[in-house]
Amino acid sequence: MARYTGPKSKISRRYAEPIFGDTKVLEKKPYPPGQHGRGRRKKPSEYAIQLSEKQKAKYIYGILEKQFRNLFRKASRKSGITGENLLILLESRLDNIVFRLGVSRTRRGARQLVTHKHILVNGNIVNIPSFSLKEGDIISIRDKSRSISTINECINDPNNTKYNWLDWDSKSFSGKLINYPDRESIPENINEQLIVELYSK
Repeated sequence: MARYTGPKSKISRRYAEPIFGDTKVLEKKPYPPGQHGRGRRKKPSEYAIQLSEKQKAKYIYGILEKQFRNLFRKASRKSGITGENLLILLESRLDNIVFRLGVSRTRRGARQLVTHKHILVNGNIVNIPSFSLKEGDIISIRDKSRSISTINECINDPNNTKYNWLDWDSKSFSGKLINYPDRESIPENINEQLIVELYSK
């Protein structure tokens, strides 16, 4: 599956969740998309449920199948719970951290900021969205990018969610990954155990 670039509302309606961020479409059309969206649907199989959960996670974090599979393998080699390890690896991607810090309103926008070389990691330009951050890493906005209006609107938004595993300093336009998040600190509605079961077959 290539990176999804189609209608966002369609995916949100499929999962009955705001996959790509806040949307009003779920209030207007709280049923699946398509001709038979309002009709009765047969009960999905166990495999279908597991596959759907994996696809949902891929949509949320905006990554490809090969990337996702590689992250799962890496998570399974780590000590601890594989599903939680997978979510931590997804959360520690650079594009996700830029999004969590409030520099962009969406992960797609954060990915664009990274690829356009607006973001520094420990003082060095990193233009790879999948770059994996470590505890203690400093993420900042390049000097010449600090005047971009969309960035300033985002970082000065009083409604930005704060996370206890991240720190942001508006004066220096920089943030820090204090530590990896635990499962309770990750707000995404993902049943990671279903993904583990799918890949374990």
